[in-house]
Amino acid sequence: MSQRILVTGGAGFVGTHLCKKLLQRGHQVVCMDNFATGSMHNIAELLNNPAFGLLTHDVNEAVSLEVDQIYNLACPASPVHYQADPIATLKTSVVGALNVLELARLRNIPVLQASTSEVYGDPHVHPQSETYWGNVNPIGPRACYDEGKRSAETLFFDYCRQFGLPIKVVRIFNTYGPHMHPADGRVVANFIIQALSGDDITIYGDGTQTRSFCYVDDLVVGLMAMMSSLPDITGPINLGNPEEYTIRQLADLVLELTDSNSRIVHRPLPVDDPRQRLPDVDKARRLLNWTPSVPLREGLMRTIAHFKSVRATPVLAVV
Repeated sequence: MSQRILVTGGAGFVGTHLCKKLLQRGHQVVCMDNFATGSMHNIAELLNNPAFGLLTHDVNEAVSLEVDQIYNLACPASPVHYQADPIATLKTSVVGALNVLELARLRNIPVLQASTSEVYGDPHVHPQSETYWGNVNPIGPRACYDEGKRSAETLFFDYCRQFGLPIKVVRIFNTYGPHMHPADGRVVANFIIQALSGDDITIYGDGTQTRSFCYVDDLVVGLMAMMSSLPDITGPINLGNPEEYTIRQLADLVLELTDSNSRIVHRPLPVDDPRQRLPDVDKARRLLNWTPSVPLREGLMRTIAHFKSVRATPVLAVV
């Protein structure tokens, strides 16, 4: 059955892919974004679709809409962006969540919160399961995002307990793919752009720190599976790829796939950067019948092809 669905942060990296997939499934989509980090270019091909609507609006301001579901993806998600204005980041996570929850409460509709693996901080438990409460520095430079997302989760579950609101909370682990912002500082985009440009590949720390990398198409399937799950499945549920790679392994693979002669150089590790990050996705397998299917090599090849095409596309001057 076709529904009218609000995607906040819909012009961002993940939001763009989610909007496209929802449209493909026959839904009407309202994409809400203030374009602080989202891009009109990401959604340009959707603007002529009669089932797609664009609302330029800041989630920190209340809004009234007739919709059937809400995906709340509004928040800068890379350290470069969320640390640029930490107070705005914290407000987006908390005030934005309140506004989304109020809209959902008034309509009594399901609302999904895109939380993050950053709620686990620099974990003492490996891999990270949803029962782990995390190890987060509440006053560090990453706290605006980490604690903001933790607070948003608190609000979602309080609205569920106090008002019986149908909520869904997912914790997203490192995601990559086409439409990543080329200058957001995330490791996959950084390595690919540096390799394609012949610049040094910059590894922060010694490269032994680990991450898992989930291709964006897999993540979007997981988000939609969570939204359509039974009402008593509230989460939080981890969504990520349960294969672990060191940052050095990722760099070597990008160099191989781009056939680049870039050198690898090392820089100091940022404050509070997690040493290990790997999701336990057993809950997603059992409750959502979801597992990622795109191997890292294949996903990187698709992402590299995207960045090559973007680099080859001439930019029209506005006069």
